[in-house]
Amino acid sequence: MAEQEDNRKELPGPSQPPFLEVLCKSCGEVRRFASGTDAGFAVYLINSKLGFGVPPALYIEAAKDGEESISFGPKAALVNYGEGWKLQTTIEEVMKEGYETASQTQQIPKQILSLMKPSESNYIGKPAAGTSPTTSFQYIVKILIAFSLMLLLGGALVFFLENLPWLIQRVSSS
Repeated sequence: MAEQEDNRKELPGPSQPPFLEVLCKSCGEVRRFASGTDAGFAVYLINSKLGFGVPPALYIEAAKDGEESISFGPKAALVNYGEGWKLQTTIEEVMKEGYETASQTQQIPKQILSLMKPSESNYIGKPAAGTSPTTSFQYIVKILIAFSLMLLLGGALVFFLENLPWLIQRVSSS
């Protein structure tokens, strides 16, 4: 009888919502998850919705002013610790600074590209000046010539191997 009363106290009541809210420090958005969701899965979903240049979340922690934060491992179930506790993602400050620097330097390649010769831009994915990105007739002819040379070499090798026993017999009988 006492066990049934304890179980009723643990179940979420009408005052407690059936979901948990996790604040993403990277983008500032709040994500909702069902109570008991694995923290690793929540981090995966949060990171999959982040845009380019935003540092990914490392883990989730429960934080409260004046208290030491509680970190959730990847297999830990997300739970609400009560009044004043907030679930939030944690990012490494070094990573955050690196992502901010990387997003600012995205303009540099455009400046470098304008200083480069057209022939040097091949590795960037742009066609060199005077060429077309489509498959040309010369390219197809070169492939056909290479294919025919391979067939000719293969035919010569087959002919030699088929006549090898006859050549060995002729050399050994003389």
